[in-house]
Amino acid sequence: MEMNRPLTGCTLSGSFNHVATDFAPIVASLRYQASALGLNVISNNNGAMGAALSFEFTTTRTRSVSCDIAKWSDAARPTSITENIIQAACGIMSVHGRVSGEPRPLGLQYVSTLTGALALQGCFAAALGQLRGLSVTSSNISVASAALLSMAQYIAGATAAETPETILPESISHPAAPPFMSSDGFCFELETLDVEPWQRFWAQFGISSAVSGKGWNAFLLRYAKAISPLPDELASALTNHTYQHISEICARTGMSICPLRSVKERQQDEHFMHEWVQGPWAFEFRPSFNNRNTIKKAENKLPLSGVTVIESCRRIQGPLAGHLLALLGAEVIRIEPPGGDPLRGMPPMADGCSVRFDALNRLKTIREVDIKSSAGKAEIKELVRYADVFLHNWAPNKAAQLGLDYSDFVDLNPALIYAYAAGWSTNGSADPFLNSIPGTDFMTQAYSGVARKISQACGTRGGSLFTVLDVLGGVIAAQGATAALLKKDLDNVGGKVTSSLLSAATLLCIDDFPDFDVLNTHVNSESVINGVFATQQGKIAIECPDRNAVYRLVDALGMTSEPDAAGFQQHLESLLLSRTAEEWLLILERGNVPVAHVVEDLTVLQNQIHLQQQLSSDSYTKVMSPWSFK
Repeated sequence: MEMNRPLTGCTLSGSFNHVATDFAPIVASLRYQASALGLNVISNNNGAMGAALSFEFTTTRTRSVSCDIAKWSDAARPTSITENIIQAACGIMSVHGRVSGEPRPLGLQYVSTLTGALALQGCFAAALGQLRGLSVTSSNISVASAALLSMAQYIAGATAAETPETILPESISHPAAPPFMSSDGFCFELETLDVEPWQRFWAQFGISSAVSGKGWNAFLLRYAKAISPLPDELASALTNHTYQHISEICARTGMSICPLRSVKERQQDEHFMHEWVQGPWAFEFRPSFNNRNTIKKAENKLPLSGVTVIESCRRIQGPLAGHLLALLGAEVIRIEPPGGDPLRGMPPMADGCSVRFDALNRLKTIREVDIKSSAGKAEIKELVRYADVFLHNWAPNKAAQLGLDYSDFVDLNPALIYAYAAGWSTNGSADPFLNSIPGTDFMTQAYSGVARKISQACGTRGGSLFTVLDVLGGVIAAQGATAALLKKDLDNVGGKVTSSLLSAATLLCIDDFPDFDVLNTHVNSESVINGVFATQQGKIAIECPDRNAVYRLVDALGMTSEPDAAGFQQHLESLLLSRTAEEWLLILERGNVPVAHVVEDLTVLQNQIHLQQQLSSDSYTKVMSPWSFK
């Protein structure tokens, strides 16, 4: 296990035991991640509760790097913020709510988890910058910047210069079908990456090829648009059969199936406790035998400038990891098949390229290589010879089959960091069930308990079609690669780091898992008042995490009834209909009540003063780097 603690000897210090309620979930995730990486976490009383969370990161060979986590990019924004307030203000509620026809919170400490991971990564990058000749001593982010990062592809789609998407929750007339339900009450996800198994599967239930074809197009929309308007015939056909029967047909036709499990069921898995203690990454290091004086010097003010990353990834998780490394200054050479990645042509478009694709790949250099050919493999190896990182998210065992696994590169480049963004296991365990199904976002939501947790919190049947785990999985993949790069320059080693969508799901559920209290951080996830409310014009989200916030709400609204009185909720809802959302924002913000306008139309995000620093309007609205370095 010591090998899996790459930053042992480094220190994270801050006033972690005395933080504002707003920052408690961030601190909980931050401490878990830091401990998993081997950091010595020290809580002091130097900080004060306020508009930002501050801490310092120190290595054995660098000066301290300070980090401030602000709430908004605009310091003048009222200070109160909670998980659901940021989800409302940055459009996450809107995208997640497309499946149900109304904005809904995810029911997870999602942005808080992203923020903790990005904050740590920024500190690692800053320390790397020092080793590479920069004088950087601080890395700062905001909670809002983390939220907007998760929304990049959806914001791009809504703001494209050519045929932008207008997808508002209330405009969705057809309920999303996934997940499905069997006659004996099992709720489950189906998955396939090819149309042929899909058609064979539905033919077994008497569905025509025309209807299953229409369903296939809708099924593919899940990843791009967070909707999936399947024909009614599909879901209805499955409700007449048992889960066992449907599973048998899946096995015969090449479809994959996974029931929506609970977090408690996840805890019973054979390898769960090892993965929980290990954290989101598995590391393997070996001496590189390079002289320490060969550390590459930074080429500009960004801490990873001069670092070369070779990326061979599809979809969201891996490309986002490469994008984050590029935002930190790395030169990312993206490997695409001859003819380019097919997703480049997915509408909506701008300047001849899919805006969703460009949102995650715009900073990269493209090389078209047939990695299955001998010449292509030779070209990859020649690129890797001089690279610092090789990043991929291929299917299990594909790297070994191609002869492009970590072991194939060790002699070629002993100092290489080999980063694998997997779907399932990070430790190579041979679980027969997981080895039989693709490790995609929605299957991982189902298997990990995340989908069930979302459904219980939101009152829906399944998880989210918002790409919850793809985004978080991409963030921790980049974070793990950055930590490994720091280890490389500190200790003159090369190595491999593996993260996965499943390990991202585990990170997202830390408050549900055993021994959480050893972190000495308690998160109360049950707010006293927490909801989306209609007003005379527009919707607002209000979240009162404790009784004091509730009483501030009552005072601000001039209510005479007590919060515990019968009919209080109905009185609150009726009162909020008397003014517009903008009017209530002014009133409640003055009363220090956590509140936000629920952004349903993503095109308005670029007009919000407290978000503008993170957005850049061009042929579509681009989400900028979450980090600022000084």
